[in-house]
Amino acid sequence: MVKREKVRMGYWRTTDKDGKKTSPFHRRHEAAPELPPLNPLAPSGNATPESETRPPSFTRLQLRNGSASPSDAPASAGSAGDSNDAGENVARTIKAQLLAHYLQTEQEKRVWTTREAGEGAFMKHSKGKYACAPDHVQHDGSGLYQAITQLNVRMLVERADFIINSLMRNMCGVEYGYTAQEELEKVLGKDPVLDVTNFDDVFASGDGKDDGRRDIMMWQAAYTGISILLLTVALGTGFREIAIEQAEDPNWLRLLFIICVPAQVWLSLFFFQAIVGNIAQIIGPIDHMVENSKYYSGKAPKRIHMDTFGKKLPHVTMQMPVFKEGLRTVIEPTVRSIKDAISTYELQGGSANIFVNDDGSKSRAPKPPGNESLKLSPVQLLTAEEATERQEFYDEHKIGWVARPRHDPKAEHSPHPFVRPGKFKKASNMNYGLRISCRVEELMDLTTRTEDWTSQQEHILYTEAMDTAIAERTNEAWADGDIRIGDYILLIDSDTRVPKDCLLEAVSELEQCPEVGILQFSSGVMNVTQNFFENGISFFTNMIYTMIRFAVAGGDVAPFVGHNAFLRWSAMQKVAYKSSEEDGGKLDKFWSEETVSEDFDMSLRLQSAGFIVRLAAYQGDGFKEGVSLTVYDELARWEKYVSYHHTHIRGFLLTMKLFRYAYGCNELIFNPFVKWFTKGPFNSLFITFIRSNIPLASKVTIMAYIGTYYALACSWLLTLLNYFLIGFLNGWLDHYYIHSFRVYFGIVMIFTVLGNISLAVLRYRINEGHLLWGFLENLKWIPLLTVFLGGISLHISQAILCHFLSIPLEWGTTSKESEDIGFFKAMTRVLRRFKWSFALCLGVTGMMVTLAYALDKEYRITMLIAVWPMGTLVVNHFLLPLVLNPQLMTFTW
Repeated sequence: MVKREKVRMGYWRTTDKDGKKTSPFHRRHEAAPELPPLNPLAPSGNATPESETRPPSFTRLQLRNGSASPSDAPASAGSAGDSNDAGENVARTIKAQLLAHYLQTEQEKRVWTTREAGEGAFMKHSKGKYACAPDHVQHDGSGLYQAITQLNVRMLVERADFIINSLMRNMCGVEYGYTAQEELEKVLGKDPVLDVTNFDDVFASGDGKDDGRRDIMMWQAAYTGISILLLTVALGTGFREIAIEQAEDPNWLRLLFIICVPAQVWLSLFFFQAIVGNIAQIIGPIDHMVENSKYYSGKAPKRIHMDTFGKKLPHVTMQMPVFKEGLRTVIEPTVRSIKDAISTYELQGGSANIFVNDDGSKSRAPKPPGNESLKLSPVQLLTAEEATERQEFYDEHKIGWVARPRHDPKAEHSPHPFVRPGKFKKASNMNYGLRISCRVEELMDLTTRTEDWTSQQEHILYTEAMDTAIAERTNEAWADGDIRIGDYILLIDSDTRVPKDCLLEAVSELEQCPEVGILQFSSGVMNVTQNFFENGISFFTNMIYTMIRFAVAGGDVAPFVGHNAFLRWSAMQKVAYKSSEEDGGKLDKFWSEETVSEDFDMSLRLQSAGFIVRLAAYQGDGFKEGVSLTVYDELARWEKYVSYHHTHIRGFLLTMKLFRYAYGCNELIFNPFVKWFTKGPFNSLFITFIRSNIPLASKVTIMAYIGTYYALACSWLLTLLNYFLIGFLNGWLDHYYIHSFRVYFGIVMIFTVLGNISLAVLRYRINEGHLLWGFLENLKWIPLLTVFLGGISLHISQAILCHFLSIPLEWGTTSKESEDIGFFKAMTRVLRRFKWSFALCLGVTGMMVTLAYALDKEYRITMLIAVWPMGTLVVNHFLLPLVLNPQLMTFTW
């Protein structure tokens, strides 16, 4: 029997059945010895530091067995690499020892110790190994060192001030200063005191089913109808000009303009939608933006309560795919934000776990036994030390993770080939982790649980299932921690921040509305560098979410942007499919690896199966996401892929992590040219989209949105053609033809002028900004957006042509950390990345100068309506990589 006695405020000393005092534990780290460890994969409590034989980097099986085979050990870069790793380990040990002695000194200063056995300070320096002060506490017979190893905390001596203060204020009340309510708000994220009269407005009773009917708003359908009406009128005026000319000068060749009508409708529909949308934002209704409808939640649902729900609150798994992001600068802040949300949900009666799909930890494959001479390339993603640091971080924070082998189709770096499929590896990374998790569940289901089944038996069963699942893959995967999937998945990126109190509200809505397959949350922006380009892109992101909320609240189908969204796990399993592999096997695929628009594919499959996607806006900007830090990343996104998102915005539709760009646009609709004769021009995903039960108005809006990318892609070619037509044939063209200067003027008036006004007015009407200051804020970013949107035409057309011509492309992740480099190094990168763009700009400039001054007057092109659109396009393409590059504009050396 173990008893506890209070030693001092915030600490407890355990006493065994013989009355012998053991170690004082901080209350926050107290663990009941009769319960199994929280982490089913934690090292056995019988392990001692002396018997520890694990290597610096370890696999899931090594953690259980405590031994390592040569095939399991991480690859090194030779003796020099081994020496460096050893030096790093020594340095970490010394740092931990110094900090432990410092903490022990501070402990004595505050009289937190009586110098008895089992008292001291401990600092972790590697997995299962601690530096301690005083040194003899490790072998003083108290068992404290072994207990701390089981707890697996980074540092033992810490004082929970806000918990202690809360207890004192509860006891003393106002005599202590103020009540504990303010301290509890730090934990809960909001006022913990709820007036009984408002209880029914916040908490749902019974099974939590939603009794209120959610209707479909028809505003967006009306706006789409008006847009089509305006487009029809515009086309009619063009046909009128043809009719007049045909009557005066018959020439049936004029009817060839009809061939251009389908493309003209597609590329210009978004323009008319912007006109109607901007006017609606200024004078239209906005009440629906704070109400709930079928595809939109403007106010939070009633919360389910663990006492009235009738069963345990649903378990939530937070899935986070990671690649080569920095551990301390990117991943750790995200994990701490997640853990705050988990702590709040656990206080409310729920449970959650973190599941990381790590594509960086196995960037170095191990050398197999007998093949020490096997070629190993230099570190490409993470060093062995960085991979080890990640694994120890996951272990400290009870994070379940799965890491797959590096991409090695020819077995150049490992004994067996391994392919990471997909142009964008995120989908295959998540699929790999989910397959292992599902396999573990299948193996566990083979065992029948009895009525007296204990949690310890469940942990043992889980461990055995994990070992078997890894062994079935010939130990190609590394995994550790809890990788089981809960009722719902919160999909996040590695640079995400989540609100503390988001899980219960999201779970409540999903429980009350079983038809919701994806609950997408609107997001704010998390700035990293505060440079002008990042701030400009942040402005766009905030604007996009405002426009999305306006469109979806009006009845448009909600978008799924691929992160900051809750997914129903049972729905994902329902729409999963089998895909044939080269070896003839069948693998479950939850996310599409064949396209770069895996989120659009998931959204479409779920909606085809009868589920809906809903946008939740009641968290405000509590969810935060990172944006592109450099123009290189933003261009890569535009060249990359476009997902299933749509809305009315001023300027062409732009956002970073929300919208997948040009390559995916083409991939969603068309097959490559080589497949046109066998499969037709349109791919199966587009046909499925057309046949789906998505409302017609939303289909029109999506097609209009996708058309903007083709309009951007062909703008350089059409502008160049217009330059010659107006320059040489002005006055001879049919009146149906609209020259580029008129198009340019219309874009400026609708998007730049009316769009800025409507955005400021809308934010003012929904109490999200001041009218005048909001308008000035919009004007501030016009130059940046003009240069960016005016300089991406070549890059978008390149991506679309690559898909049409079946040119293989792959993309890595976007940089999530700022990089400080000098002016000359940045200029070298710009010249290498944009050399062909610069060459084309200089060539066109030379051509324009020649045609303006070097030829005879009758052949010169000097008209403003011909020169201005072409000159604007050339200048923007030339300035894009220069003036939008903070690394150049700061002039650092």
